[in-house]
Amino acid sequence: MRKVTLKENERIDDLQCKGLKIIQNTKGFCFGMDAVLLANFCDIKDNSEIVDLGTGTGIIPLLLWAKNKVKKIYGVEIQKDVAQMAKRSVFMNKLEDFIEILNIDLKEAPDILGINKYDVVTSNPPYMVSGSGAINPEDKKAISRHEIMCTLEDVIRVASRLLRHNGRFFLVHRPHRIVDVLCLLRKYKLEPKSLRFVHPRVGEKPNLILIKSIKASKPELKFLKPLYVYNEDGSYTDEIYEIYGMERKKRC
Repeated sequence: MRKVTLKENERIDDLQCKGLKIIQNTKGFCFGMDAVLLANFCDIKDNSEIVDLGTGTGIIPLLLWAKNKVKKIYGVEIQKDVAQMAKRSVFMNKLEDFIEILNIDLKEAPDILGINKYDVVTSNPPYMVSGSGAINPEDKKAISRHEIMCTLEDVIRVASRLLRHNGRFFLVHRPHRIVDVLCLLRKYKLEPKSLRFVHPRVGEKPNLILIKSIKASKPELKFLKPLYVYNEDGSYTDEIYEIYGMERKKRC
């Protein structure tokens, strides 16, 4: 682990996974459970080349490296200061040979990285359709949450261009956008193959969806068993403990 100089409002968080740490800004948009669940949802073959669209602070590339034997991961992030933060996290973890952060508009990624060549593309994109001017386009949290710099269609179109034949695209999104997601995936020849709903608790409606699609594949969508985050008493479920690599605390 290398030493890095933190800027105002920055902190270093321990990912509790292979000794990895990440720099985050407490005034910006910190990664959430959706990114962790997406990284865990990905099934990735050894020596894969991967592109993460809208990588933010680089959490998904870091977790994918920790959980898989990857050849190279490119993290694409349009916000300069956020991309710089991700680059410093890569440097801090001594992972420059495996992870490269690109401060570019994801719509330019195929021209810069090349088309029809990557094994996997991942994305935890903005969930909300941009409103009518009430959102500050310079607000980092707004950019991360709303389709200001890119749309869902941009993300899916770019993913399709980047992927080789039979390449895999892994996406996390909100259930209320599921029709948009599925229609756009098919439009760009990314066939939905498996879908998993994430629920806060048993009996509550889902608040996330995890979707795997394969480029130019035959139609067949499988619904995986639901993932529940909390037990009735508010504690994490066993599966969430397993995903986070945490040990369940013994109760008195």
